[in-house]
Amino acid sequence: MKKWLKRVTPNREKIHGHKHLRVFGSLLHDPNLWHLNRRSVSGAVALGLFVMYLPPVGQMVIAAAAAIALRVNLPISLAMVWITNPITMPPMYYFAYRLGTWILGKDPHISAFEMKFWLDWHNWVDILIPLTVGSLVCGIAGAAFGYFAVQALWRWNLMRQIRKRKERLRRSCASRERANDLR
Repeated sequence: MKKWLKRVTPNREKIHGHKHLRVFGSLLHDPNLWHLNRRSVSGAVALGLFVMYLPPVGQMVIAAAAAIALRVNLPISLAMVWITNPITMPPMYYFAYRLGTWILGKDPHISAFEMKFWLDWHNWVDILIPLTVGSLVCGIAGAAFGYFAVQALWRWNLMRQIRKRKERLRRSCASRERANDLR
């Protein structure tokens, strides 16, 4: 799992050279931001999944600042934020808006195919509160799911490696015993 994560996450040079992340300067040199362990990776996934539901302006800077403060894996938290992109944003934020209206007991002012609300500034007052509530709920739920899923996957992978190691050891011992019996 660690090898795969190292392969798919951005490297230090790429992050150090990013124009928006240069503001963190020497803070990016903390080795804890680059460790791949269960705590760091699960925290980074949770952080990234929470931040991805925040408004799309400055998500990378927010994720980087939070990763530095929480001392979780920086590349993974930044990679998780990129789930939010121009293709995924409309359904994500529409779902968050509908969830927010349901939680607040309000009638939705827009339908799934009525995307002109982005241009209609008068609707923003009616949309902003349910969107914010829905986004926070989705972010918290996504963060909790991501955290516990990574913890479970990490543990499952570790237990699988231990079983394989025990099986190799058992086979090695059995072959040594057979070799000793032949002498």
